[in-house]
Amino acid sequence: MVQIITDSSTLITEAESKELGVDVIPLSISILDEEYRDLQVDMDHFYGLIAQGGVPRSSQPPIGEFVEAFKRHAGRKIINIAMADGLSGTYLSACGAREMVDNKEDIVVYNTRTLCGPHRHLVYKAQQMAQQGKSLADIVRALDDCVEHCESFLIAQDFGFLRRGGRLTPLAAKFGEALQVKPLLQQTPDGKRLDAFGISRTIKGAAKKVMHHFQKKGVGEGYLISISHARAAKDALDIAHIMKEAFGKAKVEILELSPAFVTQGGPRCIAIQYIKL
Repeated sequence: MVQIITDSSTLITEAESKELGVDVIPLSISILDEEYRDLQVDMDHFYGLIAQGGVPRSSQPPIGEFVEAFKRHAGRKIINIAMADGLSGTYLSACGAREMVDNKEDIVVYNTRTLCGPHRHLVYKAQQMAQQGKSLADIVRALDDCVEHCESFLIAQDFGFLRRGGRLTPLAAKFGEALQVKPLLQQTPDGKRLDAFGISRTIKGAAKKVMHHFQKKGVGEGYLISISHARAAKDALDIAHIMKEAFGKAKVEILELSPAFVTQGGPRCIAIQYIKL
């Protein structure tokens, strides 16, 4: 059976990974001189450090952990399903680890060009196919088909956090705070960056902009709409309601973001994504 390896962009916890039968290698997190591994930190403590003025930083997992995982499963075909290259060095880290092991010809490092909900779906799909006895080539082809129908949007809500983290200029942050607007960012088609898509005065307004874009893309039955949030549960529920009303036959899920992604959008940020099932 093909072995699935991935990273914590999937939001798959240690307990879930054991039940699923996949290896999940967590990203690294630092904040106020404290070091953590993604999905292995108490979230109340983490948000408390942010409230003290801490700005978290994320980095790819140590390359040695990929090497260890590849060696551990030597003798089997392996696919490492990595988060988007460009948004993290995780993909390149896994590629480097592949070159360091004797079984590299049995390993595919797959760039999903996405993260979070869609990334999670790709891992579950790959594992299901592996359990059905599908080949590595079959799994890659299936993932390619999904990734070709996938987009991601981010609504940021904490301008102060973005300003402290250097993700907005002080002038842009003051402008946003004064007008109380919500910036809407879209992941570029190559998955490497987040680019401006628009602004809205409300979360619901931003969600409706995304909803109209999804309609133009033909999202509906046979698609997953994933809503991930950083302690913005009510907003996430409101957005889920909008999406369910617009796309009744699509699957809609709500997830909570891990520290690695709070570093990107800040507290109360919300990601809205779709992917073909």
